[in-house]
Amino acid sequence: MQSNLVGFIQVLRTHDVRISPAETLDAMEVTRHLGYADRNLLRDGLSMTLAKTPEEEVIFLHCFDRYFQQDLADFSASDTAPAAKTGAEDAARQSAAEQAAEFSATQMAALQLAAGDNAALQSLLQTPLMQSLLDNDRTDLTLAMNQAAERVGLQEIQMFTQKGQFTRRILDAMGEEHIRNAVIALEQDGSPALPVLQRYRDRLREQVRDYVEREYLLHAEGKNRQFMDEILSKTRLNNIEHLYLHKVHELIRKMAKKLASRHSRRRKLLKRGRLDMAKTLRKGIPHDGMMFNTYWRQVKKEKPQILAVCDVSGSVAAYAKFLLLFLYSLQDILPKVRSFAFSSHLGEVSAYFADHSIEKAIELVNWKYGGATDYGNSLLDFAKLALDDINSNTTVIILGDARNNNGNPRLDILQSIYQRARQVIWLNPEARRVWGSGDSEMLRYQSACHFSAECNNLKQLERIVDQLLKSSR
Repeated sequence: MQSNLVGFIQVLRTHDVRISPAETLDAMEVTRHLGYADRNLLRDGLSMTLAKTPEEEVIFLHCFDRYFQQDLADFSASDTAPAAKTGAEDAARQSAAEQAAEFSATQMAALQLAAGDNAALQSLLQTPLMQSLLDNDRTDLTLAMNQAAERVGLQEIQMFTQKGQFTRRILDAMGEEHIRNAVIALEQDGSPALPVLQRYRDRLREQVRDYVEREYLLHAEGKNRQFMDEILSKTRLNNIEHLYLHKVHELIRKMAKKLASRHSRRRKLLKRGRLDMAKTLRKGIPHDGMMFNTYWRQVKKEKPQILAVCDVSGSVAAYAKFLLLFLYSLQDILPKVRSFAFSSHLGEVSAYFADHSIEKAIELVNWKYGGATDYGNSLLDFAKLALDDINSNTTVIILGDARNNNGNPRLDILQSIYQRARQVIWLNPEARRVWGSGDSEMLRYQSACHFSAECNNLKQLERIVDQLLKSSR
């Protein structure tokens, strides 16, 4: 039962529910006290242990109902058996059950008669699988199917192309090979019992296929989403088709949420430094002047700021879009962010993000500042707008391919920024091996940067933003 619980927790993790090893041990302790007899009680107990947010609780309840499904498979080969489920009155249900029992007895007699002349069928009728099929023992058959699925590792299924493979493995593990051999033997003999045995074989295969389909939807759904996220995070941003943009936006928000959780600031009460005597005395007034608690003066540090300068010309616009989307998804924990966009000229676009949604703001930025690239003129505009605001607490991020159409690169302005800023980071979407080729000024600009890196996919962008957050704490 513990392995069953661990499997359920693994399903939750593939659906982006964060569960630590300690919480897994807590869940095991809950199941030890509550047991598996009362399904609702177990669900409520595990929900309180494993789901930390309302969103996670919704995912938990959805996965719990699918993982601990109570319905038993119906392996009956009788055509009248389903009527027992659909009848509205007790008399009708009883009549249907009697017809099903009579039909099963007839089939049993036909098989036993044929077994007298067929050794393969006679051997088959002695197997536990065939006996359970003849009796429609749904509990034993469902348990056997679950055990076979566990033995063949069905919980590892990831792709829809594996469904047929796992179906065959489960059937083999249950002993369906004996039924196949008996069917072949009956075909060779031309036995009238052949359709009866084929009906049992087909019913068994149908139930196993349905079971594999349910397990695929349960286990592979989250894994496929994780696989797709991994593919998108390593794909060059300008190669991502429009069809997947909404998935990329969702992935960026997921990455930003993870980074926000990792780098969120925690307020700490200082216990050293210069004693704040006035506050200590004031807080002691309710205690007749007794200074039970001491308070210390805190040195107020100037908050850092980030200046994001993005090339939005045709060749780089897609990369700039995702960088801005990433930065503004982290605005709750990032220092103050000011954004600038340029192609032939540069302007500050921070107001666009204050007045519009992120996606709409990016569209307006691309529309206003897109065009041919002139890094020299754009750096001159940037110096006029923000050079005086750059100090030792400022990080300047420049995103661009540094291709200046053979114009004046104005390296002197970037060197001036380098001398004033805490750090200058240049992100270039082009491969490092082509830096400096053609009209690229990247090798010259690189000399005036604290850090420069190739950045053309979300995985690289996440890693760089992670380092940026560490350095700005």
